[in-house]
Amino acid sequence: MKKVLVMLLTAAAMLQAGSFTLQSSELEGQLSMKQVFNGFGCTGENLSPALSWKNAPKGTKSFALTVYDPDAPTGSGWWHWVVFNLPATVTSLPSDAGNTAKTLMPKGAVQSLTSYGKGGFGGACPPAGDRAHRYLFTVYALDVETLPLDSGAMPAFVGYMLNAHAIEKASLISYYGR
Repeated sequence: MKKVLVMLLTAAAMLQAGSFTLQSSELEGQLSMKQVFNGFGCTGENLSPALSWKNAPKGTKSFALTVYDPDAPTGSGWWHWVVFNLPATVTSLPSDAGNTAKTLMPKGAVQSLTSYGKGGFGGACPPAGDRAHRYLFTVYALDVETLPLDSGAMPAFVGYMLNAHAIEKASLISYYGR
């Protein structure tokens, strides 16, 4: 029995080792002031975190990345970052890549509209006194090299296109409340 248990645990570890995974050296269970918006009553640094991913599934032709708050009191959540057309050769983004004034994004990548009404990263800023919100950082492995969208694309439509072309996705979750 002990031998069977060891074999099962080893097999599970091997399967886990090859899983599509999103990581960050900057994100923890709680967002820091670096990832908090600067505006709407929030006084953060509004820096997108460094992110990396590994073990993309076979057939991946490009990647996309979103940051979404399902707890926003809007009835439809809040999109904090929407990036697509990341080349399949890209497996990481540096800190502050979501700053559209800088050129930290790979060539061809598109940062489309967020719920703030502009492209690029918009940090967390839940209503004061509300419970801590969840911030879902998700990377999508897509079966197309590019999505036929531009920087003016609405986040919900980009989400529709991502789900239509996703081979697999990986997520991280962090929380923030004020």
